Amino acid sequence: MEIEKFITGNFEKDTDKIDQLLRIQDSFDLLKKETEIGGRKAAFYFINGFCQEDLMQRLQDSFYQVKPEQVGEDPKRFSDCFIPYVEVDLYGDEYNVITLLLSGVTCMVMDGFDQAFLIDTRQYPARNVMEPEKYKVLRGSRDGFVETIVYNTALIRRRIRSPKYMCEIVRVGTSSRTDIAICYMADRVDVNLLSRIKKQLSRIEIDSLPMNQESLAECLYKGHWFNPFPKFRYTERPDTAAAEILEGQVAILVDNSPAAMLLPTTIFDVIEEADDYYFPPITGTYLRLARAFMAVMSFVLIPLFLLYANHPGMVPDWLSFAQYNQVDHIPIFWQIILLELSIDGLKLAAINTPSTLNTPLSLIAAIVIGDYAVQTGWFNPHTMLYMAVVAIANFTHENYELAYSIKFLRIIAVILTQLFGLWGFIAGCIVGVLAIVMNRTIAQTSYIEPLVPFRSREFLQRFFRVSIKTKNK
Repeated sequence: MEIEKFITGNFEKDTDKIDQLLRIQDSFDLLKKETEIGGRKAAFYFINGFCQEDLMQRLQDSFYQVKPEQVGEDPKRFSDCFIPYVEVDLYGDEYNVITLLLSGVTCMVMDGFDQAFLIDTRQYPARNVMEPEKYKVLRGSRDGFVETIVYNTALIRRRIRSPKYMCEIVRVGTSSRTDIAICYMADRVDVNLLSRIKKQLSRIEIDSLPMNQESLAECLYKGHWFNPFPKFRYTERPDTAAAEILEGQVAILVDNSPAAMLLPTTIFDVIEEADDYYFPPITGTYLRLARAFMAVMSFVLIPLFLLYANHPGMVPDWLSFAQYNQVDHIPIFWQIILLELSIDGLKLAAINTPSTLNTPLSLIAAIVIGDYAVQTGWFNPHTMLYMAVVAIANFTHENYELAYSIKFLRIIAVILTQLFGLWGFIAGCIVGVLAIVMNRTIAQTSYIEPLVPFRSREFLQRFFRVSIKTKNK
């Protein structure tokens, strides 16, 4: 049975179908303008706020000069000869016509043509391309991704001027029909990973992506949810995305999201930052090693302090000055748990507090928690000091998911240390190591690659940055 075409060439029939489907009379932002081109009836459909009015005015001026004998019966010829614009597509099916129209593209239906003219005159409302607040660098580019996918793909293309660079567009979501760009280098990407990503995207059956990339991530990765370490790396910096694409990774951009997903992601990818590459090799190496040390310390410090507080005899002589031997009103274990929750409470309060009130909030938190909490006996100075160090160490990580992964494992280690002492501390460390080692990337490769499988040169380069080698011409 032959499927009925959406655009048939009958002007009244075609416009009636579009009017009923889009409910033109009831929709405030969907506009329709009927006109006559070369003696034939035509109708323009566009979204108020997306259409560039000056560009449409120039197009209509050129349409009014078309004579009836010049129109013909071929829509492709009419498009090439009488639409003085580059971005013009011809579609006759309902999905592409309606999807592009609702994406902001101007749709022109003309009597006698069985295809609609989709003229891309849209201009999305967008903020300035400025440096991301969360991903700042001391040296380097100051531009960042925005919520418009066209701008984001352009920012990457500006940095990679190679014909091997590919940017493919797919749509996900029955209702939202969200545009998703897959960016990669054709000669460097893992072909199996790329095929796997495309296949998973084509199989996604979802009404919309309400949380943008997080919704997409949950659809792409169906692994164990209880492993907290991030399976995806996010960045709002186009220079970082371009660098990773050149390294053979895949970047996924989701419309309405100012960040790129980088795949596959290992634990060593997560701890890297842009500043590692914008400084000389010795400085970049120091920053990497310092960040790795802070990550380990933020996990070990609190369980180790609890172990020594509960078992003073285990404190080595060279740490005798830090030995804890005072009596508390509240056990140290519960002090640690309360402070873990309090720090998160302060983070949430800072996020939801207007910028003009952030400084007073910080002063109140410092005075109340830092001073009165100790004087009233809720917390002791040692616990406050070590938790403050850990809180600062958490902010050294650019990746939020990594910081919270370490936090969750730290709480597990604290509970095990409280219950089983030294053996609980050892078990907590083993749980943390296993959570990393047993994790898998979206490509089902090792999460600690190139440590497993071991490649000494690549493993050392994860910590010790080397100079860029140029090719001799």
